[in-house]
Amino acid sequence: MRRVPQHVMQAFAEDIFRAAGSEPSEARLVAAHLVEASLLGHDSHGVIRISKYIEWVRVGKVVPNQHAHLVTDRGALAVIDGNHGYGQVIGKEAMELAAERALAHGMASIAIRNSGHLGRIGAWPEMLARLGLASVHFVNTSGFGILVAPHGGKDRRLSANPIAAGVPVSGGAPLVLDIATSAIARARFRWRATNANNSRQECCSTATAAPRRIPRPFMQIPPGAILPFGGHKGSGLSFFCEVLAGSLSGGFASNPQSATAGRLVNNMLSLVFDPSAFGSADAFAKDVTRLVGWIKSTPPIEPGGKVLLPGETEEQNSQRSSCQGTSDRWRNLAQDQGLGSIARRCDSKGLEHSPSSTTHILRERGGPSS
Repeated sequence: MRRVPQHVMQAFAEDIFRAAGSEPSEARLVAAHLVEASLLGHDSHGVIRISKYIEWVRVGKVVPNQHAHLVTDRGALAVIDGNHGYGQVIGKEAMELAAERALAHGMASIAIRNSGHLGRIGAWPEMLARLGLASVHFVNTSGFGILVAPHGGKDRRLSANPIAAGVPVSGGAPLVLDIATSAIARARFRWRATNANNSRQECCSTATAAPRRIPRPFMQIPPGAILPFGGHKGSGLSFFCEVLAGSLSGGFASNPQSATAGRLVNNMLSLVFDPSAFGSADAFAKDVTRLVGWIKSTPPIEPGGKVLLPGETEEQNSQRSSCQGTSDRWRNLAQDQGLGSIARRCDSKGLEHSPSSTTHILRERGGPSS
């Protein structure tokens, strides 16, 4: 398998975002987030998103160079409006505020509304865990990404609605849970459908058929719906993502009549905790370490298998990718998303290019058009 060096992919993505109007610092931040997601194995939230982001910028659904705007400030509680800016920027600035407030008050509740796509949600608890903080995060869209049928239903009513959580681990990498409440992420669903790769579980429903493991009906007309994971359990968690991230933040729960339903708007509620405020930080760290050891002590259910904790797969991918570079799986995943046409889109919009234009990046650096 061909490998793409990380610095090459970073430069490729960064130049594209600069060409689309982002200031250098924003282009660097958004690019780094997407490249890291690909390195961690989350291709569905990695560099294949570039094309869609640029498309949204072109039609005004994402506004470059925006920052987190504090609209409610009650100390440990804050509400931030993202002004439809890149979620990678809004999310980082919101988490910086969350860390500041949690360290000052012992805990913090930070709500984000009207943000662009927040990317890999696990990045936010990971960022906080590296500062010694534990956190849990609930995410929704306001109506643009309605993909999931509720438990017992056939039609789309919910978003994929991720939940993420993180905790620091003494002497090791943070443990980070990052899951969609749908049975499978939409981008992975598209890839499976394109490549006739069936899911290992029932993942979609249609208007005329029982739930199926074959993803292709999701892409057909009339479209099917992704199922929630775990039946009523995932459906229930998804419902409360809508309430906590959408209704509570003021960014709206999923509904085609929402004011922002015409664009992908992410809302997120983050609850952040400083372990030292609850007692001894050292005792907390030791108990988490003991829990990790206890869980890992069970024999694997399959010979030669491993007992994995949240985030360990991503950590393994990261260590491997840091030596080998990013895999070229993104090339196949991006085929139906038009990544190879980014340069032409920028040209048609009349956007100014840096000296190394996106056209040259795609050709010279082995990008999608090669």
